[in-house]
This record gives sequence, structure tokens and C-alpha cells, in this order.
Amino acid sequence: MTDSVHAAEIHRLAAHAHEAAAASHSMNDHLRAHEQSRLAHERSVEAHHASEALAAEHNTTKK
Repeated sequence: MTDSVHAAEIHRLAAHAHEAAAASHSMNDHLRAHEQSRLAHERSVEAHHASEALAAEHNTTKK
């Protein structure tokens, strides 16, 4: 799997986690929603780091 595909997959997982948290909130399942929101945040941070690493790699190879 290429780095860009890996970064895109992490972003997709983060988006799915946010959707799951929103669904739990709408069903008033606050405990599950809290856990899913925490997971969504973790996935978002992971996706951000993957994108930063990819950008840094691209910038160093472009010089």
C-alpha cells in the first residue's frame, strides 16, 4: 500500500468514526457516543500525522 493510499484510508476511517459517533448521539446513547467520539478524534489525529508525513516526504523529494 502506498503512503498516499494509507493516508487516505486513515482519513476514511476517521470520517466513519465521526459518523458512528453522530448516529449514537442522535439515538441518545451517550456512553457509546463518547467512546466513538474519542475513537474518531484518535483516527483524525492519526490521519493528520499521516498526511503531514506524506507532505514532508513530498517536499524533501521535490528539492
